[in-house]
Amino acid sequence: MKLHFMKYRKISYWVSGVLVALSIVSLFVRGLNYGIDFSGGISMEVTPTTAEYTIDKMRIDLAEFKPELQMVDNDSILVRVGLPKGATDAAQNERVRQIKDIMGERVSYSQVQIVGPKIGGELVRGGILAILVSFVLMSVYIWIRYRGGYAVGSFVSLVLDFILMFGFFSVAGLEFNQTSIAVILMGIGYSINDKVVNYDRIDENIKKYHKMPMNDLIDLSINEMMRRTIMTSISTILAMVGLYVFGGLMLQDFAIAMTFAIVMGTATSIYISNVILYHFNLRDTKY
Repeated sequence: MKLHFMKYRKISYWVSGVLVALSIVSLFVRGLNYGIDFSGGISMEVTPTTAEYTIDKMRIDLAEFKPELQMVDNDSILVRVGLPKGATDAAQNERVRQIKDIMGERVSYSQVQIVGPKIGGELVRGGILAILVSFVLMSVYIWIRYRGGYAVGSFVSLVLDFILMFGFFSVAGLEFNQTSIAVILMGIGYSINDKVVNYDRIDENIKKYHKMPMNDLIDLSINEMMRRTIMTSISTILAMVGLYVFGGLMLQDFAIAMTFAIVMGTATSIYISNVILYHFNLRDTKY
């Protein structure tokens, strides 16, 4: 069965425009839910002194602080707790004292660190710089790799991918931390790879079918790649499902965001980067 993607190209533009507008509005109104890495907080590495004091019981005891708990080596537990905005040194020390009073002698402390707003701000700037550098490098790659409509389609979809990834974190309210930066870059890389594979097939078919109308040729190319696209996406999503179910709370946001990135990358490859090619004379384009 041949699917006619080009038939709905105008709808894809409208849907993309709505999603971009929603993302931008959410980023301005809701902003990003910065995690401890960026907003500042308390980080403790503790080891339970009794087998009865499990990570689940620790999570219940510290529920009022909304902690992030993660098992590390040697049965230790990493405890991370956020701080109120603008918390003073006295308030930070008081929060540490409260946590220690709750856990008492049921744990021993390997290290206690306080990430202040200044350090968090530096991490934010570092994360933004990493994203900007990656965007520039990907843009340079697109410019070198492609010409004409191919370059325009790739660049537009690249910008769209970045906006939608940030918008998703804002709309969904997922914690935005250093791991989120990695998710965004991995998701964009996945998306660019998908677009390169699709463009190669379109270029092959242009050389093979000299008189086929461009809308039919793009549809043909997408359909020929559909099996590969679906299998790659499903296999990666299944891995994310495994992370979500068995990876614990620390990896759930990662799995959710990465699943969105996979779906988004596949969708923008089919309905944005490929569809934009319709408006260019690709038979005269060399890359």
